[in-house]
Amino acid sequence: MSSSPVSTIPKSERTRAVIRDVALRSFRERGYDHTTIRLIAEEAGVSVGTTNYHFASKNDLVQELYLDVQQAHLDAALPQLEATTDLVERLGIVYRTGLAQLEPYHRFAPEFLSAAVSPRSSINPLSGESTESRDIVVALFRDAVSGAADRLPPEFDHGLPSALLLGHLLLALFWVYDTSPDRERTRRLLDRGLRLLKLSLPLVRLRVLRKPLRELLDLIAEVQA
Repeated sequence: MSSSPVSTIPKSERTRAVIRDVALRSFRERGYDHTTIRLIAEEAGVSVGTTNYHFASKNDLVQELYLDVQQAHLDAALPQLEATTDLVERLGIVYRTGLAQLEPYHRFAPEFLSAAVSPRSSINPLSGESTESRDIVVALFRDAVSGAADRLPPEFDHGLPSALLLGHLLLALFWVYDTSPDRERTRRLLDRGLRLLKLSLPLVRLRVLRKPLRELLDLIAEVQA
């Protein structure tokens, strides 16, 4: 008789997966402040020591949350990107699907922001620990740009996705403070920003503007370094 798929997974990996699932559910239901390692351990049916063996701190589990959200972002965006080659529409897809994945956490967003805002925080979106989840978003923006029919000059290929990521983070920050119904103000801000971008795109192709734009992209890259 062959072993079931579950039984072939090492017990340690199964335990880690249970702890992770419990933590992510607690972040959705209780937020950052009321999710503790002790509570996670109790609900996962393991000791605090076992929980800390797999995840040294609550912030390590927040990184798992970041990865979960961005993987869902990727899964939501890619099929929609296949439907259009218009650059601004493709960027809009990445921004909108990103916000959609954040929405279940909106009521607790200020808690996560308070914990992440310090530059020394491991869950700061620009921290080294956040690189893996951040890279998913950068790759999405790179795909959105490279798959567009109305391509930008090649000299912007390297720096533009990181600049678009910064725009995504700033939009998410606005979203945190947005108490309007269905985050209407955030959606309006994004829509107007995309319309402005569409009007500005022809200017990007003018040689006289390319150098200052390159300098701007280099500056943004330095901010994120």
